Amino acid sequence: MTDDGRPDDTLESEDVPELLDSVLPGLDVAEDEFAGDEDLEPDLPLTPAPPSITPGPRRLVIPEGQIIRRVDRFVADRTGLSRSYVQKLISEGLLVDDTGRRLRANSEVRGGAVTLEVPPPEIPFHLEPDPTIPLTVAYEDDDILIVNKQAGLVVHPAPGHWRGTLVNALLARGDHYGGIAGVARPGIVHRLDRDTSGLIIVARNDAAQQSVMAQLKARRVRKTYLALVQGSVSAAIGRIEAPIGRDPKDRKRMAVVSDGRAAVTGYRVRERFAEWTLLELDLITGRTHQIRVHFAALGHSVAGDPVYGTGTARKGPDGLERLFLHAWRVELVSPSTAKLIRVEAPLPAELEAALDGLRAGEASTGHRPGTRPHDGA
Repeated sequence: MTDDGRPDDTLESEDVPELLDSVLPGLDVAEDEFAGDEDLEPDLPLTPAPPSITPGPRRLVIPEGQIIRRVDRFVADRTGLSRSYVQKLISEGLLVDDTGRRLRANSEVRGGAVTLEVPPPEIPFHLEPDPTIPLTVAYEDDDILIVNKQAGLVVHPAPGHWRGTLVNALLARGDHYGGIAGVARPGIVHRLDRDTSGLIIVARNDAAQQSVMAQLKARRVRKTYLALVQGSVSAAIGRIEAPIGRDPKDRKRMAVVSDGRAAVTGYRVRERFAEWTLLELDLITGRTHQIRVHFAALGHSVAGDPVYGTGTARKGPDGLERLFLHAWRVELVSPSTAKLIRVEAPLPAELEAALDGLRAGEASTGHRPGTRPHDGA
């Protein structure tokens, strides 16, 4: 049974690689990072220095004959900077050796010197309303808004990106929002990838924000996505349970790793094409890039994904100009009335057009793998 008393029809997929086959013991349903942790952007701006740290290069000489086993530890010890901050700078390519080669945190260095570039502190920001950003409200009451976010829109400001976000558009409405998540995230309770479209919940007061965040942490908010993935997903119904963490080969990406955080995605096949499968997905946990990482690990990358896609998946079918991932439906309990709120957002026109193109192409060849009957968008 699901948390809200409905039958759980997600089954184990039979075609999942070994790591994905294992059921994670002791899944902690109460542990989750703020905002569902879904939108770590691979190209976020460089981490600014805290105001108390002087920016500029730090050149550290390594005595001849000395072997540095972990350069992050060496740099932190010699500069007095925290190791976590040094690791962030290293992940952004700001530590190089004398030849200009970028080093990793666990690089081994023998002699010579390394240089760490510390960026300047972030200029204090002021959140500005921006009425020019389109904002589509799919649902509204005294407690919450549910916004249908367009692809390409970042949810909230971050260092180096204080304008042009969903938050700036929300402020232009003149409403009050919950302040629990901080001044840069008024009303925000969860996030979506910049390139993902669809429904996102916004709290209009502190009590509502606290209620929705508690529901998210307890897995009481049901979020359902639609995604077009590469290839034929053989199991009509499946459930992926595989831990997600930083990719050890590229710290700006996520990956299925044995020591990652528990991550669970349920799916159902909605429509089949010769080279693609349209899926309906239940995001049971909310890890960074979870859907994209899970299906890339299965060899079924999301169409139009330039980060995790390979081969034709990076571009997607003809006519697709964006990531084919859409937050289609959200269900939660009203913070004030305890009634169930269920909102759906139909596929954007550009995604429907891509599907229409696939259907037309297969109709012309007489090939039709079949569909799974389903009510909805």
